[in-house]
Amino acid sequence: MPSRHALVRRPGPRLAEGLVTHIDRKPVDAASALRQWETYVRTLSDHGWQVTEVPAADDCPDSVFVEDTMVVFRNVALLARPGAESRRPEIHAARAAVQALGCSVGEIRAPGTLDGGDVLKIGDTVHVGRGGRTNAEGVRQLRAAFEPLGARVVAVPVSKVLHLKSAVTALPDGTVIGHPPLVDDPAVFPRFLPVPEASGAHVVLLGGGKLLMAADAPRSAELFADLGYEPVVVDIGEFEKLEGCVTCLSVRLRELYA
Repeated sequence: MPSRHALVRRPGPRLAEGLVTHIDRKPVDAASALRQWETYVRTLSDHGWQVTEVPAADDCPDSVFVEDTMVVFRNVALLARPGAESRRPEIHAARAAVQALGCSVGEIRAPGTLDGGDVLKIGDTVHVGRGGRTNAEGVRQLRAAFEPLGARVVAVPVSKVLHLKSAVTALPDGTVIGHPPLVDDPAVFPRFLPVPEASGAHVVLLGGGKLLMAADAPRSAELFADLGYEPVVVDIGEFEKLEGCVTCLSVRLRELYA
């Protein structure tokens, strides 16, 4: 059976110092952030996901956004080389965690840069955001790693938000969802569904038609319910102040087979 395994990382004491690029900085309540993270992790567990906590990286303010440390396709984990140099120490413990799960491990090498949040997988199609954190050489190396495994890698522009998955994610049927003002070119996706709120563009597929999403997108949740899906909402407001969303708080490994 396909796996439902998720890697997560506890927010550190310097969380409020996290990088902000496309929004104004707001104060972050560390205690509230920890409670929100614990609820997020518990929600994954409650929906059948086996959760592994990557050791904390307390000197790295953005380390809670563990999705950026790697991209996993089939049984291969390609470790990222973050576009922000301050985030590169986050990779070390993430490597050990994914190796312990039995993945083959590769890595992006200089001068390539790639953040995991810039990669949206839909079946065998791997969309890669080419923008501020992921460069052309990073895209080339990802293509070289995954195309031999059967992936079709498609580079798409990202300029209005931090990462590709800050703008778009996808529903279980492969339809890409996004808030149009934040999407560079919706036409690059074969099927695109506009959503009414920015945070409504971010969903994690929990399985069984259930969509994990932020609590501050009620109109988008209603839209998904009308389409026959079941929204599962969590408050991640403290992480949204740092351009975070429900996808970047975990790495989901769905293709590991026992």
